Amino acid sequence: MGSLVEAREIFSKDLYATELSGIVIDEIGENRAKCSMKLTPKHKNAYGGIMGGAIYTLADFAFAVASNYEKEQATVSLVGQANFVSATRGTVLFAEARLIKDGRRNSFFEVNVTDDLDKLIAVVSFTGAHVPFK
Repeated sequence: MGSLVEAREIFSKDLYATELSGIVIDEIGENRAKCSMKLTPKHKNAYGGIMGGAIYTLADFAFAVASNYEKEQATVSLVGQANFVSATRGTVLFAEARLIKDGRRNSFFEVNVTDDLDKLIAVVSFTGAHVPFK
């Protein structure tokens, strides 16, 4: 298993997630990843809540890390479905991605998004397609 530092270096090239959204990889493991995002006013919508797109971006990045780190082929998302369960009053969101099933051509992941108050914010399901690295 590679190092957390190595994973952060590889995925630092995802500038939208890492620089614009402020997402950090906190943990990596076999077919799993945990990422976090400190919430700022830039993550809020016009009504003061956290934008669904910010939550989805965090989940998508956790899926990308879990499904692509130390793999022989790349995985890209085919379908992503977010179920937003609760609004957050916290200051940090966490996304934990875990593999549900890995097939020859496709994989299935579930990502739970929680906040620093231990509240479930969203459950996001991803179907990924395995493709050769370029």
